[in-house]
Amino acid sequence: MMTDARKRRLNTREITTIACLAAVASILFLLEIPVVLFYKLDFSNLPALLAMFSMGPLAGTLTLFIKSAVGLLHSTSQGVGELADFIMGLAMILPAGFIYKHNKTRRGALIGMAVGGLSATLTGVLSNLYILIPFYAAVYGMPVEQIIAMGQAAIPSIQTAWEFVLLITAPFNLLKWTAICLVGWVLYKPLSPILHGKRRNPAA
Repeated sequence: MMTDARKRRLNTREITTIACLAAVASILFLLEIPVVLFYKLDFSNLPALLAMFSMGPLAGTLTLFIKSAVGLLHSTSQGVGELADFIMGLAMILPAGFIYKHNKTRRGALIGMAVGGLSATLTGVLSNLYILIPFYAAVYGMPVEQIIAMGQAAIPSIQTAWEFVLLITAPFNLLKWTAICLVGWVLYKPLSPILHGKRRNPAA
């Protein structure tokens, strides 16, 4: 009975922590920093990364899901942008969480973030090529050729959609996930007692 009650308290704490992190993520989702063309940097996936490190991949996934669901309330892309962001977030959280779960050390965290960042970057390239660019081209009446021309203004050698995503989308996403991982690395240890319910985990 005592064990069951303890589990219920832990579950309640985790759910509350996830809700708080998702709320922070929803706010960060609105704070965007223009980087190149129509790509903007935001740190809304940072809380999901912290949730994953402190409570596991499921907590990170739930944080992402709640943030995306809230984003639908003020979506300017009919939910397509939120869906793509959720997929890219999962591509980061799941491999990073799996690696860290089986190697809860600083080295495991670094390897997890490196693999997750590369996975999310690749997913970002494919999402832009097959989901986002075609969507915006169709909805806003902007031919793909016009989007490619925008890329040519930045990098004249760009001639195709593939070159656009490889030379602009990929570096942007690599920058984005590197920044999120660096900030997460710096913040996790100071926030760890709060994320773990004021109990430090030596292996975390």
